[in-house]
Amino acid sequence: MAGRLENKRCLIVGGTTGLGLAAAARFLQEGSRVVISGRSPEKGAAAVEQIRGHGPVQFVACDAADTKQVERLFSETTTILGGLDVLYHVAGISGRNHGDASLHKCADEGWQATIDANLKSTFLTNRAAVRHFLDKQQSGVILNMASVLAFSPAPRHFGTCAYTASKGGIIAMSNLAASRYARDGIRVNVIAPGLIDTPMATRAAGNPDIRRYLESKQPLVRGPGHPEDCADAAVFLCSEEAKLITGVVLSVDAGWCVSEGQY
Repeated sequence: MAGRLENKRCLIVGGTTGLGLAAAARFLQEGSRVVISGRSPEKGAAAVEQIRGHGPVQFVACDAADTKQVERLFSETTTILGGLDVLYHVAGISGRNHGDASLHKCADEGWQATIDANLKSTFLTNRAAVRHFLDKQQSGVILNMASVLAFSPAPRHFGTCAYTASKGGIIAMSNLAASRYARDGIRVNVIAPGLIDTPMATRAAGNPDIRRYLESKQPLVRGPGHPEDCADAAVFLCSEEAKLITGVVLSVDAGWCVSEGQY
């Protein structure tokens, strides 16, 4: 039986670790051809080696917050794949190491670095994808990565304001794009995870207080989720099974948004 993404040409920005790498493996298993992108050639080479057994995958280095590099990324990707059907933007940072914090403590540098890495990068890749789809007069799929923190805050453990603002901006931008480009056959959706056990979430996932908090905040798993949980959701939203779905924010959060969480 053919895979759900059979022959789809897919670009996963931020596909070298964590959520993006898990998605790349699942996309390949579902029959797609994949280009993964990230800033580190070393991580890119390691990622390709890890998942190449699942299908055809190549890496293109790119800082997705840089306009020229994004333009080059799309030029190289469409050459490698012979076009593009799906953009999945996963790339982003937590911002804490740059000075992101609660509103009264957030440094200018932390705000700007986080907005650039998360929101600006999503804007640049989404713009490039829409331009490609419109130029080729074809339908296409864009899937972006947000967070439940954009609409379900938990300030005691997750109080970074720039990160939250960037993820809220991704949701708002995606909703507008979904509305504007539905007439062109372009679908735009968002995944909003709870806490997932990835390299970026090492601080939180390894904190005993947060682990106890998650027992009731993410009751379906009583702890962090796994990258594969988001990968399965991404396959669905990027496949023809979701051909009537656009402008949706899908929470993959193990019950976060409907649970109080006890300190």
